[in-house]
Amino acid sequence: MMAVSTFFGTEALSTKSKTNFIRDVWNRLERVPGGKRLYSRLVGQMAPYTSSISAVVQELGEGYSRVTLSDRRAVRNHLSCIHAVALANLVELTGNLALGYSLPDDARFIVAGMNLDYIKKARGTITGECRTPPIESSARQEYEVEVTLRDEGGDVVVEGVLRTLVGPKVG
Repeated sequence: MMAVSTFFGTEALSTKSKTNFIRDVWNRLERVPGGKRLYSRLVGQMAPYTSSISAVVQELGEGYSRVTLSDRRAVRNHLSCIHAVALANLVELTGNLALGYSLPDDARFIVAGMNLDYIKKARGTITGECRTPPIESSARQEYEVEVTLRDEGGDVVVEGVLRTLVGPKVG
């Protein structure tokens, strides 16, 4: 697959970009056949550890994201359920995308902390869903971003809260 920087330009990947990469690329790819998978892989190239779980972005919009994780051997633990760290990765990805999509063009973010409550063993396809508070400026502020992970039956398997610091892009 072509490198993200080759396809979109190196500037798009940096905090120096004048636009919101997360939003702009999703808006370009979501309706293209295979665009959701391509977008998910591009996110994985930007944040390599995130790609380790091979999650797929299903929906993304202002203050909202829905991301799925397929249950497979690569993300399982010794108890034949999805590993806690893979679930933590899904929480972070889901929350970061919802928040990142919603940021003003001149803002950036970083996760400052995370709290996870593991409610039930995670088996089958897991769906992460997040609704974020409105982000109206790039002024330095911490936000709590709540993420819920559910199994195929709709049962909650993880409740997560990301403490995310938003601030202006540094030139």
